[in-house]
Order: sequence, then structure tokens, then C-alpha cells
Amino acid sequence: MENSNRRMARHAMHEQNIPYDTPSQPRPLVYALQQNIRKAIVGKDEAIELMLIALICRGHVLIEDVPGVGKTTLASALAKSLQCSFKRIQFTPDVTPSDVTGFTMVNMKTGEMEFKPGAVMSQIVLADEINRTSPKTQSALLEVMEEGQVTVDGVTRQLPRPFMVMATQNPVDFVGTYPLPEAQMDRFLLKIAIGYPSIEEEMDVLERYTGTVTPMQTLSCVCGAEEVVALQEQLGTVYASREARSYVAQIVAGTRSHPALQLGVSPRGGIALLRAAQASALLAGRDYVLPDDIRRMALPVLTHRLLLTPESRMKGIVPEQVLHQIIASTPVPAGSKA
Repeated sequence: MENSNRRMARHAMHEQNIPYDTPSQPRPLVYALQQNIRKAIVGKDEAIELMLIALICRGHVLIEDVPGVGKTTLASALAKSLQCSFKRIQFTPDVTPSDVTGFTMVNMKTGEMEFKPGAVMSQIVLADEINRTSPKTQSALLEVMEEGQVTVDGVTRQLPRPFMVMATQNPVDFVGTYPLPEAQMDRFLLKIAIGYPSIEEEMDVLERYTGTVTPMQTLSCVCGAEEVVALQEQLGTVYASREARSYVAQIVAGTRSHPALQLGVSPRGGIALLRAAQASALLAGRDYVLPDDIRRMALPVLTHRLLLTPESRMKGIVPEQVLHQIIASTPVPAGSKA
């Protein structure tokens, strides 16, 4: 109760513009992870921070971009920075659901049924080119990503903590890809696009990757599983006022009534947006959520959950445009600085 009252008091002080001391730098552990990943990824600080926000939220990330811009490198760099078990699944059309979740078979020595764990029985899972496998295999990840468990032949097995799926995919207009179903997309906390580097960044990339040792080989573990779990548990200490929750609810409701959208954001998406805003505040050294945190996280958290109407797609409208309109038309909570 004392901690809750302290957070509420500090939040009220902020809204009334009463100054007080608050840290302005990210948590030391997060900062160390950022610095380590930057050894392998050049000029993509926003993408790195979004990956860490998803990690803090116990969420999953979909990295979508054209081939060769560093999607797999970004996911692998985070995995190498954590002293956690790591598995990489290269999705192809012939990968089956049992390859992902595992299967049971008879042990010829004992005559008993024995479980053979699949690739998801790990703490960090890289699902590389997830849209190159069939929808049936993609759906094998639904329970894993939502419940943190695997059910095979009626037996449910819990996955280790922390658990995170980092999936990469090429745009769906490339040959040999299968669009992810809406239910699958909704399981990802956020979607990241990396983009091409600038000329200066590309020169830095060429310098780093033309030596005898690649940057990925120089990465070391920064923290262990226990530290990550402890960081995740701090998320609940970040205060979200009634006004902040109302702001999230209004944005979400706006997606459900917009004429350009056939499918709006689900309640799961609203929860994801608020949790991502809490993580954004935590990285900024605050123990309360501001409207700025919500607005900043709205696009990466909500865009991939929206489905345009056929008419909107024919007009060339993209979900980002619609979401910008909704945010612009949603009143910011009174007394905030957003």
C-alpha cells in the first residue's frame, strides 16, 4: 500500500509540474544489453529498444522486412546476450507441427512412451522466416506463445522462464510465403521493421563485417535467466493511472469503429499496449506511465493487429495511416504533457 501511494503521489506531482528527482537513464542491465547488441547491429537503436521492451513484457516479436537487412542478426544478437537456452527453427514448407512442439514415441528399450521435445522447449526461440511454412505449422505456436506451455498427446508441459519467440518474415508479396493468420499475428506483442541503413551506417557495417572476426563472434552473455525474470517482475511496479488506462481504451475503441478497418484491436491488444507503455516508462527511469509512452508504443503494438477493408486496400491505404488518424483524434488526458 505504501509503494502504491508513493507512485500515485509522484504521478500527481508530475501532472502538476512539481519538480522532483527521477533517473533519466535506462536500468543498468538494459543499458548493458543495448551496448552489447550494438556491436552487431549498426544504427538501429529503436529496433533494439523495442526488442528489449518485448523481453521485459514477456512478449514475442515479429521482425518483418526485406531479406538481408539484419532480421536474423538482431534476434541472434539478443539471444547471445542472454545466458539462456536458445534454439533456432528455420521454417520451410516441409517443417511439421511436431518438429516445433515435440512428439511422443515408444522407447524400444523400456517399452514406454517417451517425449521427444521440439525446438520450442527452450527459453529463447528464433523462428526464422516463419511465413515460409504452412499455416498448420504456424498454428503450432499459438498455445506456446499465449500460455507458455506445450500440449502433446494430452500432456501439458510448461516452458522454461523466461520464454520469448522472435520470429522473422519477409513481406508476403515475396514468392513462396504464406500470410500469418490473424490469430497468430495477435500473439505477437509488437512488430518491428528494420529498414535499410544510411550510407554512413552501411560503411560502418562494411568495416565491421570484412575483418577476420565478425561482430557476432565477439558478443558475450550480459545476464542470466534469473536477472531477466527479476527485470520482468519490475514491470508491475510501474503505475498506470485511470487516465492512462482510459487513453488506451479510447484508442483501441477507435480501431473498432473506423470505417477503413474490417478488424480492430482485440482486448489482448489493449493489454499489450498498456504493458508496452509500462516497459517504455521503465526504460526511461520512471515508475508511472505518460501518454507519450502510449503514443510511442501504439504503432509497433497495434498496427499488425489491424485488418483493412477491401475498399481501403484498393485505395492504397495502409494500417499506419489509419492508426495515426485514430491517435490524432483521440483526446490526450487532461494535465499531461503528451
